[in-house]
Amino acid sequence: MTKTKCYVVGVGMTKFEKPGKRDWDYPDMVKEAVNKALDDCKLKYSDVQQATVGYLFGGTCCGQRSLYELGFTGIPIYNVNNACASGSSGVFLCKQILESGNADCVLACGFEKMAAGSLENMNANVDDRAISVDKHIEVMSNTFGLQPAPITAQMFGNAALEHMQKYGTKREHFAKIAYKNHLHSVHN
Repeated sequence: MTKTKCYVVGVGMTKFEKPGKRDWDYPDMVKEAVNKALDDCKLKYSDVQQATVGYLFGGTCCGQRSLYELGFTGIPIYNVNNACASGSSGVFLCKQILESGNADCVLACGFEKMAAGSLENMNANVDDRAISVDKHIEVMSNTFGLQPAPITAQMFGNAALEHMQKYGTKREHFAKIAYKNHLHSVHN
């Protein structure tokens, strides 16, 4: 099977801001980033045949809500909610759409409108359903114990501990990764 080559031809993003600093919502964020991306690659809305929209804290169909306002009303729009991997999952889905031959031009975008403070409760907006990370927390509790700290920080920290135990990774390795990521993050 011959693979179709895929290229990222335009990029746009908003300036990172602390929650509550500016009075805007996720459709405003998406509009700003998508307009910059389309300007960057000299494409029009009508060139885009399908789109993915990644986010974590948002309701169903936030992708449609944000892109319809820009005129993307006649294309498939896929909402991608995969925690910290939402963005890369959306880009991967776009790659698959292109490789399948189902589109020649797709858009991957994402947003997040966070509350101030740490991620104390990832499911604070739902009240009567299973928590999506309940099994992760159970295994983590049985393996490493739980601390009086934000659960998300514990999940990442314990994933690092597990990696260290399995593969011999050292603290210095994580420090180098954190240093490299910080060098990139100052541009967000």
